[in-house]
Amino acid sequence: MEIAVISKPDFALFVCRLIENHKVEGVKRKGQSVYGQAYFYGPIQHPDDLCLDFDCTAMPPKKYFLPPREELLHFTRRPTLSASCVMEVKEFILIGVHPYDIKAISQMDLVFSRGTPDPHYLQRRNAVCIIGVDPARVAPRAFWASMGAASVDSGYDLMLTDIGPQYVVEPGSIKGEDLLARYAKTRAAATEDLLQRERARADAAHRCRQRGLTVAKEEIPLLVEKFTDAWLWEEKSGKCLSCGTCNLVCPTCYCFDVWDETSIDLAQGKRLRRWDGCLLKDFAKVATGENFRETRTSRYQHRFLRKTCYLVPVLNDVACVGCGRCASACLTDIADPVDVFNRLKQETQKGELP
Repeated sequence: MEIAVISKPDFALFVCRLIENHKVEGVKRKGQSVYGQAYFYGPIQHPDDLCLDFDCTAMPPKKYFLPPREELLHFTRRPTLSASCVMEVKEFILIGVHPYDIKAISQMDLVFSRGTPDPHYLQRRNAVCIIGVDPARVAPRAFWASMGAASVDSGYDLMLTDIGPQYVVEPGSIKGEDLLARYAKTRAAATEDLLQRERARADAAHRCRQRGLTVAKEEIPLLVEKFTDAWLWEEKSGKCLSCGTCNLVCPTCYCFDVWDETSIDLAQGKRLRRWDGCLLKDFAKVATGENFRETRTSRYQHRFLRKTCYLVPVLNDVACVGCGRCASACLTDIADPVDVFNRLKQETQKGELP
C-alpha cells in the first residue's frame, strides 16, 4: 500500500469530511492531571476538537471494544421462556491511537478470539476503523520504547506521523486506503518524507528510553517468576489501597464480572458484565466465601505474574506495553513496573534474592 503525505490544512478537511459521513471519536483535551494537561477519548464534532500532539490519554481505547458495563442478553419467562442476545454495535472511526495502545488492542483481539470467541468484543472491534498516530510527546511515566511498542506494523487502518507542516500517512488496510481515496487530498511520499518519519520516530523512542528501564523485555518473565517470595512484593503492597485503578487504566487488562438482574416477579431479566480487577479485595472470592488471594501482597504479586508470566504463552509477549498509565494513576505510587523490574534486577545482581 502506498505511503502518502497530507498537509495539516488538508488533514483538517479530511477530518471534516469524516465527521460529515461517519461517527468519529478521538483524543480531546480535558482538564488537568498531576502531570499537566489531561487527555481523553470522546466524540469529535469539529477538527479543532481533535488533539494529536498528546502524550498519553488517561484511559485507554479498550472502552470502545470492551465497555465498562454492558448488557449481554435479555430473558423472559412469560408467556414463554426465551432469551435474546443484546448486541449494540455501531461503526465509527477512532482517531489518535498510539502504537502501544494498538499493540494492546491486538493482544486483546487474540484473547477474545481464542477458544470460544467473544462475539460482543469481536463485532465491536470489526466495526471500528483505527487511525493511529506516532507519539510526538512522551508521558513522564512512559516506557513503551523499552517494551517493543514504539511502533507497530499492523492493527491500524491508517497511521500518521507528524513531520512538521504535514503528516506522513501509511494505510494498513483496504478500509484505510478507501478513506484516503474518498476524503483526503494527498501526494505520494518522497524519500525525504520517509526519512523525516524515521527521524521523528527515533527521536520519540530515544526520549522514552530515558525513563531508565534497566531490564530487557525478554528477561522480565523469568525475573518476576523466579522471585515469587521476594520481600519486595510485601514492601510495595504495604501501601496498596486495593482500589483497582491500575486495572482500570491498563490497556491490556480485560477481566470482567458477569451477573444477572431480574424483575421483582422473576418474569424477566438481563445478564450484564462489567470490568473487574485482580487488585480488588473480592476478585478471587468464591461462593463459599473462600478468598484465594485475600492479602494485598498476594493480589499485588499476582498482577505482575499475570502480566509478565501467565499470559506469555497466550500472547507470545508480556502483557505490558509500557504506557505508564498505572504508574501515573496510582495514588500511593507503588504500581510503576519500571521501579519493580529495576529493583528486582538490582537485587539479582547483588545476590540478595534467591
